[in-house]
Amino acid sequence: MNTPTSTLIDLAPLTRFEPPGDLTAPAPAEARGTQRDAVRLLVADGDRARHVLFRDLADQLDPGDLVVVNASQTVAGEADATIGAGSRHRDIVLHLAMDLRDGTWVVELRSAPDAARALLEAEPGQVVTLTDDPATTLRLLAPYPHEGSSPTGVGNRLWRAEHLGHEPLRAVMDRIGRPIAYGYLDRRYDLADYQTIFGTTPGSAEMPSAARPFTPELVTRLVSRGVAVAPVVLHTGVSSQEAGEAPQPEWYEVGAATAQLVNVTRARGGRVVAVGTTVTRALESAVVPGGSLVVADEGWTERVVTREAPPRVVDGLVTGWHDPQASHLLLVEAIAGPQLAQLAYDAAVEQRYRWHEFGDAGLFLPPRAAAAAA
Repeated sequence: MNTPTSTLIDLAPLTRFEPPGDLTAPAPAEARGTQRDAVRLLVADGDRARHVLFRDLADQLDPGDLVVVNASQTVAGEADATIGAGSRHRDIVLHLAMDLRDGTWVVELRSAPDAARALLEAEPGQVVTLTDDPATTLRLLAPYPHEGSSPTGVGNRLWRAEHLGHEPLRAVMDRIGRPIAYGYLDRRYDLADYQTIFGTTPGSAEMPSAARPFTPELVTRLVSRGVAVAPVVLHTGVSSQEAGEAPQPEWYEVGAATAQLVNVTRARGGRVVAVGTTVTRALESAVVPGGSLVVADEGWTERVVTREAPPRVVDGLVTGWHDPQASHLLLVEAIAGPQLAQLAYDAAVEQRYRWHEFGDAGLFLPPRAAAAAA
């Protein structure tokens, strides 16, 4: 695997808004007394924002469009743990971010009990022990992807670690782990609450949340309208990036059938609408160099979609609402354009849309895409 030379992005989002604060969704839609597809959907197309329900998504698209979804399934990625021994013993929350497929894992150490903040003072050689399975330990090898990997340059947020136990680590986490969560939720929720209807391939540390509001009934409405639906896979890492920090390398798979559907859709003037930043990253990683043809491909992607490195095949985006200065905002701006992105975020804040994985959604259809479909 090729590791990136930097975890920082020199380009900053242009979109400006106040942090969501009390707008964060504290629970899944069902726990808030509504249905998955009844969360709100802000439709930003052209120079306006409209407000509908997510179940109305099919009405916002045209026959011949293609909706691409992420078939990665969320796995248990969080467990209580300790780091150090004796008087230096400390309770922490372990986030298992990624299986590097070379016998090591990317992990993040966070504060106990609710993973509210990253711990940056760990050192190589320290041992992390799972509280509910003391036979399972991990030794921190080196900062990931390199020393000084915190955006501030002080401390290291992510670590490459080796598993020292006998039982496979994935099996241990399936047995004792729980979904990765942060302090803004009102309680812990079951792993089933973190699954989308498209998840078939286990591997995401955090839920590909843009697809959570989809239901089988909505997919039926899309297909009945002549909108195709196709899968890719991108296994997400942890999404707790700080300002200026790029997404880490992630494993993706774009199959031949989906690649062909994307190419045919574009050739016929339809729009390719990615459901989530994960899908955008996967599709754009499978584009032939220097062109706009998607091919079947898989591997580790370091592709970061920005205004300076814009998408070549994705015309529209379904996504949740991202924090100020997050690298995901660069991707939104690259697809929607800065003006439409700002209009949408202003409207979302004004209308009190809900943020984060269980929140409301936005559909970005920029003029370029609308013109291409006309």
